[in-house]
Amino acid sequence: MKVSFILNGKPLTVDVAPGEYLVDTLRNNHVLSVKKACNESSCGACSVLVDDKVILSCSYLTQRVEGKKVLTVEGIQKEADELSDYFSDQGADQCGFCNTGLALTIHALRKELKNPTDEDIKNFVVANLCRCTGYQAQFLAIKNYLEAKK
Repeated sequence: MKVSFILNGKPLTVDVAPGEYLVDTLRNNHVLSVKKACNESSCGACSVLVDDKVILSCSYLTQRVEGKKVLTVEGIQKEADELSDYFSDQGADQCGFCNTGLALTIHALRKELKNPTDEDIKNFVVANLCRCTGYQAQFLAIKNYLEAKK
């Protein structure tokens, strides 16, 4: 079946198998920033934005994006690069596997909440798991980044 959507601001039509998940469709179309990790909506490495909402693409059928906007980290590259500097400053960037999903989640947080509290930040990123770092350094990096963007 054919599915048409906007990927990072550009129209795209792809052939997908029935039951194909968005993570596979994106990776099959050379969008390798979207990671396959748990395949059960538990880690956030596959996070993308669909119409500005964070979704876990490993459990989201591709056919559901018909006519919608899909955003991956390639669509926010400048912001992701800037955010990575904040992570580096806090020592929160080790293997980097979770960074793309986390960057998209933080992008969505900035759009949705203008002055997030510490609790808002923690609740917003709770689905993004990291196996390398302690979450305190990530939290401080995110908080510093958000404060700089006010």
